Amino acid sequence: MKISGIQIFFVAFFAILISNSNPTTSQEVEDERGFNYVEGSGKGPEDWGDLHENWTLCKNGNMQSPIDLLDERVEVVYNSGGLKTNYKPSHAILKNRGHDIMLSWVHGSGTMRIDKTEYVLLQCHWHSPSEHTINGKRFDLEVHLVHQTSDKNVTVVGIMYKIGPQADPFLSKLVEPLLSIAHSHEIEIEVGVVDPMHLKMDIWEYYRYMGSLTTPPCTEDVVWTVVKEVRSVSLEQVKLLRKAVDDDAQNNARPLQPINERSIKFYKPRLHEQL
Repeated sequence: MKISGIQIFFVAFFAILISNSNPTTSQEVEDERGFNYVEGSGKGPEDWGDLHENWTLCKNGNMQSPIDLLDERVEVVYNSGGLKTNYKPSHAILKNRGHDIMLSWVHGSGTMRIDKTEYVLLQCHWHSPSEHTINGKRFDLEVHLVHQTSDKNVTVVGIMYKIGPQADPFLSKLVEPLLSIAHSHEIEIEVGVVDPMHLKMDIWEYYRYMGSLTTPPCTEDVVWTVVKEVRSVSLEQVKLLRKAVDDDAQNNARPLQPINERSIKFYKPRLHEQL
């Protein structure tokens, strides 16, 4: 049977339509106004899994994040060279997603290597208080650096902060755009070139485990790296992040999730490498 050019066009058109009809559930929800962190509101963390058909892992998943990083559960791994990053300055956009502020690098901002896999740094965002805890202790702020491979595998680096005498240098460079987005109520603004190395990524000690996104759709098989060192942030910086979101919420941290016998590894250098 001879197929006409028109028939070929329609076959191709419907193939594209079908391929685009399935949402990409490996990504965090870009507009976070469809859920919140208020217990008993009907849209809080205990209800996320019932709010959307693609969010069922939020209630049924076995590898959910965040978790408590217990020293008694970790397996120590001696790791030469620390965390392997190759970040670079890149043009970025600051965006209010409804429950957090996200800094998104337009074309990525370099890579992080885990074993033989390279992940591109796409964005970072902040949660207060921290989502992860260390030996049951929760901190004042946590930044998540979200990376992805070309085939959509995700890894996230979490860095925690406590309120102290020193401001966070990375956030200090974003004060003006944060104030601008807070006062204008714009959804997003361009902030020019931002260097992720201002996050001080010379990291030697960190936890690693398999988990999930901490917001819907709570996608699993996310490789988590949580930095051991707890850094300093100013109270004004933490308040500014919440003010910029302007959602009247006191926090945007998901409750701890069951560990469920997962392996937690703690990477550290050998003694002679620290000297």
